[in-house]
Amino acid sequence: MKALINIDYTYDFVADAGALTCGKPGQAIEEKITSLTKEFIEQGDYVVFAIDVHDKGDEFHPETKLFPPHNLRGTAGRDLFGSLQEVYEAHKERENVLYLDKSRYSAFAGTDLEIKLRERGITEVHLAGVCTDICVLHTAVDAYNKGFKIVIYKDAVASFNQSGHGWALGHFEQSLGALVK
Repeated sequence: MKALINIDYTYDFVADAGALTCGKPGQAIEEKITSLTKEFIEQGDYVVFAIDVHDKGDEFHPETKLFPPHNLRGTAGRDLFGSLQEVYEAHKERENVLYLDKSRYSAFAGTDLEIKLRERGITEVHLAGVCTDICVLHTAVDAYNKGFKIVIYKDAVASFNQSGHGWALGHFEQSLGALVK
């Protein structure tokens, strides 16, 4: 069994005016990430929207010192970007769709994602979203350490750091044994 984990494809991370945007590289993957998501949902595979959430003024969160405020709870910055929002709205009531708040880079850290996957007999995770070298990378490392088979779609991941993006794609394949396609 497989699942698609759709990571942080939100306004703040993708739109030109987003608070921590990867801009054009993120926008360039919209069609691929949207079509993958629709395909997985329509096939009945499990689809997780793992979305970063922060509270305004949280001085104790480690990212506060690293990045400007982003994906703040209750703001439009957390809305899924572009046509992906439409796909989510059309299918959000389905049993195979989960919207998961995450407060760390990895979708596994501090969430019940692993439990949700194991309950469904899922052994293979497919990853798409942003940023390749941050949240996608940390999610992939945790998936590897938990024994999941990993598939990364190189046309459905992006970053604001192009050298980090390229490095992460190599790391997925060479160090995590992921299939990068």
